[in-house]
Amino acid sequence: MAADSDYRLEKDTMGEIKVPREAYYAAQTQRAIENFPISGLRFQGSFIRALAIIKLSAAKVNMEIGLLDRQKGEAIVAACSTLVKGELDDQFVLDVFQTGSGSSTNMNANEVIANKAIEILGGKKGDKTLIHPNDHVNMSQSTNDVFPGAIHVAAMMAISSKLLPALKKLETSFSAKAEEFKDVVKAGRTHLQDAVPMTLGQEFSGYASMLTHGIRRIESAIESLSELPIGGTAVGTGLNAHPEYATKMVGEISRETGLTFRKAENFFEAMQNKDATVETSGALKTVAVSLMKVANDLRLLYSGPRTGLYEIDLPAIQPGSSIMPGKINPVIPEAVNMVAAKIIGNDSTITVAGLNGNLELNVMMPIIAYTLLESIEIAAGGCEVFAEKCIDGIKARAEASLRYAEDTVALITVLAPAIGYDNAAKIAKKSMSGGKSIRELVVEEGILPKEKVDEILDLKKISKGGRLS
Repeated sequence: MAADSDYRLEKDTMGEIKVPREAYYAAQTQRAIENFPISGLRFQGSFIRALAIIKLSAAKVNMEIGLLDRQKGEAIVAACSTLVKGELDDQFVLDVFQTGSGSSTNMNANEVIANKAIEILGGKKGDKTLIHPNDHVNMSQSTNDVFPGAIHVAAMMAISSKLLPALKKLETSFSAKAEEFKDVVKAGRTHLQDAVPMTLGQEFSGYASMLTHGIRRIESAIESLSELPIGGTAVGTGLNAHPEYATKMVGEISRETGLTFRKAENFFEAMQNKDATVETSGALKTVAVSLMKVANDLRLLYSGPRTGLYEIDLPAIQPGSSIMPGKINPVIPEAVNMVAAKIIGNDSTITVAGLNGNLELNVMMPIIAYTLLESIEIAAGGCEVFAEKCIDGIKARAEASLRYAEDTVALITVLAPAIGYDNAAKIAKKSMSGGKSIRELVVEEGILPKEKVDEILDLKKISKGGRLS
């Protein structure tokens, strides 16, 4: 049991409360610790850094405008800088499931920054005469504009530094394989049934294009995220904020992050709605759907090795079974599928949370913040692993692919213009029942001479499309 000497007494408007002596947080954070012992989930470091960047920018702007004493302001900036470096992440102890505005976490930041700044000025934690968490750190701000602003800043930083590079890396990997496999003829498949021949390169070019389209969708969402509600304060009116504050803030945050932010077109919309985050999550979900489709395709193409398609080899990176020696499983596509499933589930959470913009404020912002950042982070990590440990090492099994292309009953489609639909249907049925190839049967039945059949059934030409007869 902790001794009284392990605590200090802190005061807020509700009275005194014990806080761990060495903690940088104070009374309001301690109350929230006690009120929300729900999940053990904590906000990601990327979100804490975004909060710190906003607080740092606010201190600079408030000093520039002449509202904040320079000595206090410089101490706050220095304290915020330690947060930006991640040095005080352990002081952000609150559960994600808390007050819907995120006020508890905003005050957690205010208190930690204030006490760190107090120490920088040579004082002791809790001496609000030096730095006050509300009067100084939270100057010109409200949780209601700071917290959603931090969501946008954190998401933009994570997308720019992690997600887009990972998506582009995976796009490049698929494009390289599309080029490598451009002459590998194979059977196409629709409805999981035989379809006309194509190349493995064409199949992989489709995968690359999915990533290209996904990148465009994410980049489009960035445009919406770049709007910040900073300066709207409590309900969007900008009460207690200087008229120049909002404009100066987006400029300062842009400088601090190296990204381009802009003032919200309408503060009331930006605080009532979280549509930009819903849009971003929707783009992430679409990427996840593409990833799952591709991962499942690779699992099918790799299936076997004796009883499946086995048209490609995936890198063998670990044993696949604790009981079956020699078994190798498509573990990376399976992991990517789980990433995709989580992102799709997260999108449902964010959609429901986005619906809860009640009158002037959304009141499910903490779960939007946590879940959106989780989706961005696991999408980036999943794409990195997919590219490096799977796609880059895929090998084509060209002989197997060619055999399937020759055996596909759908090859009759190419001959149909020359022999007629009814004749083609008869040959197809005979091939399926007797086991002989389309090529053999058309010659045996005397429908076309072998030379003409070979001319029409040039598989490389077929893969380019068009009428060949």
